[in-house]
Amino acid sequence: MAATLDAKEEHMGKVLISGASIAGPALAYWLNRYGFDVTVVEKAATIRGGGYPVDIRGSALEVVRRMGVHRALEQAHVDSRRISFLDPDGGLIAAIDPQRLTGGAQARDLEVRRGDLTEALYGAVRDDVEFLFGDSIAALDDRADGVEVTFRGGTRRVFDVVVGADGLHSHTRGLVFGPEERFHRYLGYCFAGFTMPNHLGLSHEGVIWNVPGRAAALYAVGEGDTVHGFLNFSLDEPPFHAFRDPAAQRELVASTFAGDGWEIPRLVAAMRTADDLFFDVVSQIRMPRWSSGRVALVGDAAAAPSFLTGQGTSVALVGAYVLARELANRPGHAAAFDAYERRTRGFAELNQALVSEGDAALFPRTAEALARRDAMVRGLTALPSHERPEHSAITLDDVA
Repeated sequence: MAATLDAKEEHMGKVLISGASIAGPALAYWLNRYGFDVTVVEKAATIRGGGYPVDIRGSALEVVRRMGVHRALEQAHVDSRRISFLDPDGGLIAAIDPQRLTGGAQARDLEVRRGDLTEALYGAVRDDVEFLFGDSIAALDDRADGVEVTFRGGTRRVFDVVVGADGLHSHTRGLVFGPEERFHRYLGYCFAGFTMPNHLGLSHEGVIWNVPGRAAALYAVGEGDTVHGFLNFSLDEPPFHAFRDPAAQRELVASTFAGDGWEIPRLVAAMRTADDLFFDVVSQIRMPRWSSGRVALVGDAAAAPSFLTGQGTSVALVGAYVLARELANRPGHAAAFDAYERRTRGFAELNQALVSEGDAALFPRTAEALARRDAMVRGLTALPSHERPEHSAITLDDVA
């Protein structure tokens, strides 16, 4: 082990990670364990709290166990007990155990608030690596002997390796590989997420309302006064004009749901005034390669599966684990990046295949597809829970 680390210190010991959400802190943890000198840059002023719940399943559960944060995440588990499907008038179609929808393993999978996961990952490594908050990468000069990074704050530093862990709309990917449109696979849906008052008194449960092409959800992760609200709708082309215009986002969502019943007017009103509105398209990232020179991508930046799969967090955690291990055990960054992609790409692609373009089972676009979905959820009340094989479709080598 000492000889291995000596080689890393000589050839690629200084690593810059862009992004401090999930893949970034996880990668920083493992690289620090292997003896690398790690810096994480994050454009936000601090670790972001709150956010909607995310799932940790299959192989990713072993990653958080090996990190020593599994117990903390168990304590943060939100324990969703029921998902209710409603017809256009708000009548009950079926109420089922959430695990029957996700193909998860009862009593094994974890569901936690995104902020709780980020805080656990950050807490595991914050005292051991350098975090630069309120800054980001402005330019990269990838040379034979290292990557010169110019930060937006004005400083310049040289690193042996740079990793983009900065999400679906990765700035690092754009600097190195070109415009996002080259790799963006739009799946035909947009969504808006926000918090709002818990008018229905929901507790540890969610409700999903559908008409063809439009859906709404209210999700209570506990017994509080607020819930997570979601408005999801199909759209033939991605609304690029609205990506950086919150007013346009709010208007697009409101006009799409105009005239709908049930609780929709209340959701739209909350969306219009929410100070935590998150609007995006439902899409994946598909790339022929995840690295170029001394720069690599991990998590959603490399292979976002989309939130419809529920696997973005797990793919990110697994990718970070494998990338760190390969960097620590290969003779140089090129061999490490090749091995990382060879080991991880199949797992990522299997999870991307859990949803296809225009065919999200929970959000049907036509009346016929909605009828099939309703029949499916009624049948799920009698089916046993089982784990999807895609969730564990990778074997993790031991920590070297």
